[in-house]
Amino acid sequence: MKGFETVPAAPHAIPPGGHAGSAVFLAAGSAGLRAVPASPATPSRSTLDTLKSRSPKPGEASFFYRDHHFQHDAVKVLPGEYYVTDEDMMVMTVLGSCIAACIWDPKVRAGGMNHFMLPEGGADTSGRYGSYAMELLINEMIKLGARREHMQAKVFGGGQVMHSFTTMNVGERNTQFVLDYLHTERISIVSKDVLDIHPRKVCYFPATGKAMVKRLAHSHPETLETQERAGNAAVVVKSTAGGSIDLF
Repeated sequence: MKGFETVPAAPHAIPPGGHAGSAVFLAAGSAGLRAVPASPATPSRSTLDTLKSRSPKPGEASFFYRDHHFQHDAVKVLPGEYYVTDEDMMVMTVLGSCIAACIWDPKVRAGGMNHFMLPEGGADTSGRYGSYAMELLINEMIKLGARREHMQAKVFGGGQVMHSFTTMNVGERNTQFVLDYLHTERISIVSKDVLDIHPRKVCYFPATGKAMVKRLAHSHPETLETQERAGNAAVVVKSTAGGSIDLF
């Protein structure tokens, strides 16, 4: 029959100590070929298991999970936390009046996100306050080789999601703080989705700098704000590539 033909495998002898069906490799040596039994296969440890086994730094997010929508290992950043990485994974948070700054260095392809609740905390050095949260995020990126002059920022949140927050203008204060801070640090803001009355879920991919965010329906704002502060808010998504923001 013309065309493809099946070529039978060459017969080989079973080396001493081996048996039919055992995995055997041949290694070249000075005395010719010698049989080398293959090491027994061991299951590889998943990336998610590796992430979960790490000891987090103070303030570093540590809630890891598999996001089935984006098919990525992910970490959820709760209020007062941050996460910086150069790995191919997703960083996620949910925002009401809080702010998340997503910073990326395209030269080293590393990025990170924080989640702060108020601009200033006085002597309180906590990631809940923007002054400390921004400094912490930038310093952790520098440890991965990032440089301030290469950094790009995307900013999200600052929504007025509770009627009781109207007089306090928490969202506006947070937004103005982060914009002023980045301007002072000469870090360019390539896109932002801030203010308004909507809570948001942000999904950030530090390896590429891509961010996705979707506004959540404004149905029970007081409940949402309470959940946000407990680090347990509703789900949300919108896409930003480069300096653009595209709703879908």
